[in-house]
Amino acid sequence: MQISSSSRFKRSFKKLPRHLQDDFESKIKIFIQDPFNPLLRTHKLSGNLDEHYSFYLRDGFRVLFIFESKDVAILVNLGSHDDYKKWGRG
Repeated sequence: MQISSSSRFKRSFKKLPRHLQDDFESKIKIFIQDPFNPLLRTHKLSGNLDEHYSFYLRDGFRVLFIFESKDVAILVNLGSHDDYKKWGRG
């Protein structure tokens, strides 16, 4: 799996506390090998975000992404569950 990141994702990542950045670094290694590994709890979203998927980080944080193709994922954003709910409204 190849990974690309949006500028929004990069900005959000920089704002994360170090322990969440570390958690992301460990989870993205798993994601690259198997995006649907049960440890990630990857799931397809619904509503306004129905083209997106999400996987979990610690403390209720999620990584929002889309599959550009079978082998390419674009990391769109990341944030808390409250942030996640707001993204679907826009």
